[in-house]
Amino acid sequence: MSDRILGLHHITAIAANARRNQDFYTRVLGQRLVKKTVNFDDPGTYHFYFGNETGAPGTILTFFPWEGMGTGRTGSGMATAIGYSVPKDSLEFWKDRFTKTGTRHDAISQRFGEQYLSFQDPDGLNIDLVVSKIPDSRAAWTTPDTGAADAIKGFHSVTLTLRSIKPTATILTDIFGYKLLEQEGNRYRYITDAIENAAIVDLVEAPSESFGYNAAGTNHHVAFRVKNDEILMEFREKIVKKGLHITPKIDRDYFFSLYFREPGGVLFELATDNPGFTRDETLNELGTHLKLPRQYEADRARIEAVLPKLD
Repeated sequence: MSDRILGLHHITAIAANARRNQDFYTRVLGQRLVKKTVNFDDPGTYHFYFGNETGAPGTILTFFPWEGMGTGRTGSGMATAIGYSVPKDSLEFWKDRFTKTGTRHDAISQRFGEQYLSFQDPDGLNIDLVVSKIPDSRAAWTTPDTGAADAIKGFHSVTLTLRSIKPTATILTDIFGYKLLEQEGNRYRYITDAIENAAIVDLVEAPSESFGYNAAGTNHHVAFRVKNDEILMEFREKIVKKGLHITPKIDRDYFFSLYFREPGGVLFELATDNPGFTRDETLNELGTHLKLPRQYEADRARIEAVLPKLD
């Protein structure tokens, strides 16, 4: 199984205020700030990684919090919702918590035989908490407010909205090894058996949906997981043979990456398990220091001076 796509690695989204973003994901959702670094292309902007204790692949939601950025619009050609897995009987807890914290949320609903609760983060990012039919044994990061009975375990799924699902579905099935599991209306659920969790991609076919645009409250890209660099480059060859443009291998400090835009317009990334988030901080210290890409270390004082102040 290790030479296959191992489900979701991480998802990256956009926010408009670093302090508010950190506060919501750590205090309201109870996620661990696993890594605090900066955008590789814009070192005056943070890059936050939120996840479980170790920042395991399949748990990490990352953000570029560009201060004061306008609100984006979800639409065709992008990831339009993120699904998090939560324990059975926890949705009432989350519904009450969202009410108390002023978090916009809907009623508890059901899809594909699974209960879920939809909500939006402070920038309007669409997220679902899902009680999965598939057992989820992953250990959640817990806090005094979000105990093990309720805490988020990691990704359940990601939803892509497309004018036509066929070209994207072909990438999922022919290259990534996913299979169509079931369909409800215009929503098609694809799953891989290479991993137990973070294994689902939902494709929503909406032929008349206007194209979305990236800004605060939208997803920037979706990263799929591979075991190591060697397997990463094997997938690069497969994607090149499909006639798609894909980047060279890029060192992101905590994983190695490739990027390509799939035919439906969504930016996909392939990312490795290695070397992981403890390469420059111990497990206990994760997220407590500002870690800079090597090329920016000499400019640390200037970068620290322009970054927004956090609590």
